Amino acid sequence: MPRSEARVATDRSARYAKQLAAHMGRKIKADWSEETGRGTLVFGAGTATLEAAPDALLLAVEGETENLPGLEDVVGRHLVRFGARDELVVEWRRDNGEAGHVHRNEEEPAEG
Repeated sequence: MPRSEARVATDRSARYAKQLAAHMGRKIKADWSEETGRGTLVFGAGTATLEAAPDALLLAVEGETENLPGLEDVVGRHLVRFGARDELVVEWRRDNGEAGHVHRNEEEPAEG
C-alpha cells in the first residue's frame, strides 16, 4: 500500500498525538495509547499512524495513491492548527520519493 511519512519536530509529541486522536475520534475510528506512545486513525480512504518520540511526532498515512494527498491534508492541517503556538510544520514525503503536502501555520500576526 502506498505510504507517506512526516517527522514533526516538537518536544510535546504525545500531547499533540493524543489531541489529534481525540479530535478525529469524533468522526472516525481513532485510538491513542499513553503506554506505547502510539495511535491510529482509520479513515474510509486509508489509515494514519501516530508515534510519539522524545523530539518529534512521527506520522504515516497509507492508502491508494490517489488518496494520499487527502490523507496528508486532513492529518497535517489539523495538527498544524492544534500546534499553532509551537509553529509546527508537517512536511510529507511519499514512499515513491515524491514530496507530499507541506503544512504550516499561515495565519498573519495581528497588527497592533
